[in-house]
Amino acid sequence: MAQQARAIRTRRVILESAAAVFAERGYERTTIGEILVRAGLTKGALYFHFASKEDLALGVLAAQMLDEPLTPQPVKLQELVDQGFLLAHRLQCDPLVRASVALALDSGAMGIDRAAPFRAWIDQVSEALMAAKAQGELLVHVNVTDTAELFSGAFAGIQTMSQILCDRNDLTHRVLVLLRHVMPTICTPAVLIRLEMTESRARQLAVEYDANRLRHEENLTESARA
Repeated sequence: MAQQARAIRTRRVILESAAAVFAERGYERTTIGEILVRAGLTKGALYFHFASKEDLALGVLAAQMLDEPLTPQPVKLQELVDQGFLLAHRLQCDPLVRASVALALDSGAMGIDRAAPFRAWIDQVSEALMAAKAQGELLVHVNVTDTAELFSGAFAGIQTMSQILCDRNDLTHRVLVLLRHVMPTICTPAVLIRLEMTESRARQLAVEYDANRLRHEENLTESARA
């Protein structure tokens, strides 16, 4: 157990170090040596977790996906709302997630599948919409695939604009505006009035996420010491 905890922490250190160097120098100009210096680790430690720089970049790209499942909600569209709020929070507070998104948008990052996180988000949104459709929450005209692509693309656009304009300080508000425009066009009136699309909901989710993440980090630390 202690060995597993150390391995998880080492992997996180490598990803965070790689993300920082990718953000500073760009993917193409970054070398494995620079990442090792930043991480303070040996080549053996890095290659135990990642086979190449490309493999490491894919690990950074995957970091923007939620690392813990959302709490299931009776209204499935609430889970989609919560996904948006949580990603906004992570983009504001987690350097690894910020670097992951930056890498996905780095047009100079040749040789890696930058489309993978977009496809993953579209799939995740589609899954939430399909669950909502099964419960009769969607209006009859809604096409799940088109809606998932629209929502994912719109989120990508507003987070980029927010990052450029104010370092994402207003991202939660922008996500709230997006949700308040999109949800009335896809869900039934009975469901719409039950959705909690408020900044207080976003703050509550952020506090719970941070507490769970801190608890997880403390557990790993304790396991590594054992």
